[in-house]
Amino acid sequence: MRNFFGCPCKRDGSEETVSKGFKLLGIAIVVAAVIGYVVWGRGKTAPPEPIEKENTVKVERGTIELKVATTGKVVSNLDVAIKSKASGQIIKLPYDISDRVTSGALLAELDPVDEIRNVTQKEAALSSARARLAQAKEEYQVALVQLETGTSSALAELAAATIKERDARARLEREEELYAKGLTTKESLDAARSEAASAANALRQAQVKVEQTKNLPRQVEMKRQDVLLAEADVKKAEVDLQNAQQRLRETKIFAPMDGVITTKEVQIGQIIASGISNVGGGTTLMTLSDLSRIFVNANVDESDIGKVKLGQRAIITADAYPGKRFRGKVVRIATKGTNNNNVVTFEVKIEVEGEGKELLKPEMTANVEIQADRRENVLTLPNEAVQFGKQGYFVEMKSKDDPTTTVRQKIETGITDGLVTEIVSGLNEGDEVLVPSRPQSRWTQGMAGAGQQRGSQNFDRGMRMATFRMSGAGRGR
Repeated sequence: MRNFFGCPCKRDGSEETVSKGFKLLGIAIVVAAVIGYVVWGRGKTAPPEPIEKENTVKVERGTIELKVATTGKVVSNLDVAIKSKASGQIIKLPYDISDRVTSGALLAELDPVDEIRNVTQKEAALSSARARLAQAKEEYQVALVQLETGTSSALAELAAATIKERDARARLEREEELYAKGLTTKESLDAARSEAASAANALRQAQVKVEQTKNLPRQVEMKRQDVLLAEADVKKAEVDLQNAQQRLRETKIFAPMDGVITTKEVQIGQIIASGISNVGGGTTLMTLSDLSRIFVNANVDESDIGKVKLGQRAIITADAYPGKRFRGKVVRIATKGTNNNNVVTFEVKIEVEGEGKELLKPEMTANVEIQADRRENVLTLPNEAVQFGKQGYFVEMKSKDDPTTTVRQKIETGITDGLVTEIVSGLNEGDEVLVPSRPQSRWTQGMAGAGQQRGSQNFDRGMRMATFRMSGAGRGR
């Protein structure tokens, strides 16, 4: 007995034989399906559906500008937070927001009563120090005179006492000789002895006085040091007075530059803290802005920052002035970007130039178009006529041999402004190019073609895997 494929089998119809038969049957069906798909797909390849064309456009010469569009914030040239070095109560605040001031103008004044009192106290301290200095100088001069006169007097007394002591001792010796010979009285001898003792005592006192004069130079030096200390006290008192006078002047706050008051944080009667002695940095009175130069800080996406260069021109618009266009120039490009929710941007600073820039106010939102590139007298073609395929960019043109048919012409493109594209090569001026009636994005067409190819490959691979698995080769026995 034979089965469906003509193979012999056991008469008892064993289960093993029947199972193998069904497997072979399934494999045969899958193989037949694959062969049919291949034969049908490759033997009957249908031509691509023709694209209906609406019109044609000509390749023309023109100018293309590559622009980087973004938004930014208007900022001033310089913003200075005005603070006071002194503390106190505000008694005068002559300017308000938007007032224009010049350098040196009085912006605010604090109550000076405490500082005036402090100045008076320091003036009195300086007068006292100067009086002590004068006294110390007088004492020093007296010490110098005492040094000179005291030394001379002591030396003179020592010389006189020395002579007197020598004379008294000589007389005592004569009296003792005469008394021994009985030529003088006892009273005369005693008088000579008393005179000699007195002269010796006077000599010792003169010698002591001379020794004491050796301390006079030290006393003079001490008086000189007193003068130096008094001079230092005077200098300290002068500095203290200068500081007090400075704090008095600091009760008046003056404008450090020409500008416009853009914010005001305090009012008359308010007590403010010093900006130099307060840990928190003191109280900000107002903000003075230099509006002589106006800038726009724009955030450029990282994908566009490579197109931006220093010195590039920019067009700036603001919602506050519809139809008004301001000119600008790129003056700074941030070296480091800012990451905000995984979106990296770089700050580009643009200076606003020309007339009317004063119309832009700080913190305004500005729309910026940076002219990243400009190509003049180049071949251009509308973007809808440029297509993209597996081989790159191309256009469709009428065949020169048969105008009823179309041909694809490969091209090389340059920059695009979103409306027209620069044609670097592949076309000439005046060439007519067909525009698809249902234009697709060049990128969409390219991805669609690649997707169809990948789909066919995936289908073939799926069929092979199905055959492999049904044959049992992919299962372990």
